Amino acid sequence: MRVANWQDYELIDSSSGERLERWGDIILIRPDPQVIWNTDKKNPLWYNSHARYHRSSSGGGRWEIYKKHPDVWKIRYNDLCFQIKPMGFKHTGVFPEQAINWDFLNQKIRNSSRQLNVLNLFAYTGGATLACANAGAKVCHVDASKGMVQWAKENAVVSGFSDKPVRWLVDDCVKFVQREIRRGNKYDGIIMDPPSYGRGPNGEIWKLEQQLYSLIELCSKVLCETPEFFLLNSYTTGLSPAVMEYMLGVILGKKFGGKLSSSEIGLKTTETGLVLPCGSTAIWQS
Repeated sequence: MRVANWQDYELIDSSSGERLERWGDIILIRPDPQVIWNTDKKNPLWYNSHARYHRSSSGGGRWEIYKKHPDVWKIRYNDLCFQIKPMGFKHTGVFPEQAINWDFLNQKIRNSSRQLNVLNLFAYTGGATLACANAGAKVCHVDASKGMVQWAKENAVVSGFSDKPVRWLVDDCVKFVQREIRRGNKYDGIIMDPPSYGRGPNGEIWKLEQQLYSLIELCSKVLCETPEFFLLNSYTTGLSPAVMEYMLGVILGKKFGGKLSSSEIGLKTTETGLVLPCGSTAIWQS
């Protein structure tokens, strides 16, 4: 298990399908389907939080506000700064467990003998983009949501990275890669965090387990002759790290050699010392 190390974020406790979290100075309680244990809620912050998210049986949910707090506030991870905004579907704009992958990207880029050109697909609010840009890479940031790309740009501004070489693109990731293949554009590294399920603009159904292999194959065609890395992340519970690693090995290992690794990523719980699994990552690197 690979675990992130934060100062401004803390997983304080978890019980009965919920997380007790600190985001800067703000305490939130959010649902988590991984938390299937019922332990005593001894920490007093369970009963003194700023807000709690309640799921609805019909889908979605709502925030119940207990104490006044800003609509938007900032937290930092090393040089990176993020605007936190509790949203209608429990999210806050940052997946803190991803910090362990930001550390990998930072080290990989800084240790390279050349400036890397990185493609970040399904790039959300830009955590990996900021990590890569801060380390010295040129980044192409692609997400289908205009709102998420705007949020990522705002995170770049508050991080002081406005002058970094980042292309911010609102686009369908698959169609963008297809066009990049036709244009002959190449990248030294790829980051990919595709959704488990979704629908395209014409009603096409996307299921990660069924389409991930072909997506990796497609993306491999925009890698340069001597790529540095391919980082694949997933929150799909039925997709194990070993399966993700195997796919990267089959597609990239034969062509480029290199080495493979995979692991669950997680967050350490302050109250118990246990690590809460929060997704899977597989990495191919030169």
